[in-house]
Amino acid sequence: MELSGIWVYLSATPLFWLVVTISAYLLADRIALASGRNPLVNPVLISIVLVSALLVATGTSYEAYFSGAQFVHFLLGPAIVALALPLLRNLRAIRANLLPMLVALLVGGLVAMISAIGLALAFGLPHDMVATLAPKSVTGAVAMGVAEQLGGDPSLAAAFVIVTGVIGAIMVTPLMNALGIRDYAARGFAAGLAAHGIGTARALHVNDVAGAFAGIAMALSALFTALIAPIVMAVVVG
Repeated sequence: MELSGIWVYLSATPLFWLVVTISAYLLADRIALASGRNPLVNPVLISIVLVSALLVATGTSYEAYFSGAQFVHFLLGPAIVALALPLLRNLRAIRANLLPMLVALLVGGLVAMISAIGLALAFGLPHDMVATLAPKSVTGAVAMGVAEQLGGDPSLAAAFVIVTGVIGAIMVTPLMNALGIRDYAARGFAAGLAAHGIGTARALHVNDVAGAFAGIAMALSALFTALIAPIVMAVVVG
């Protein structure tokens, strides 16, 4: 009874879930570090599994969890702004690669949307699911807004964004190695373009230049998708 009483008290305290979230990530990051930052050992994925397992085991609702975890959500804004630091340090390289970045943005952004829409249509998914999948490769807040504008489900769009980001972060390093791509600017831009914030976090762990270009790709991809997604949906889906 005493333990259950302590649990009831702690679980009702918003800061408890903040501590759980941060602790889960710190533990996951230690595991990733111990693995030598192996791309398969993704700290975001491990954190999600740990926190989700605790929520299921304790029967805690998402609303109760988010009452504490919202403080981490709030810090996403400053974290995005902080990406300006590696951008500033690599400004010369960014200027030198401006044209290739714009071409990669155009091609990569269109392929990300059209491939998702095409696969959804091939499997006979309804219009709302197609609209939900279309912005899967951009950061969560933008993806939710775009999905809602297109007639999709914002909450499900956020889930697709997380899945896309984790898969991209896991695949980017071995894929780039297999393709023989050694330029960290190209590797980082690809990670940010295909896997948004989670891919950018992975790129920052690998190399400062890769992190800078991943941050640019993430920002440009969000803007590009917000502008072009309605047009792509109208042309492809009708």
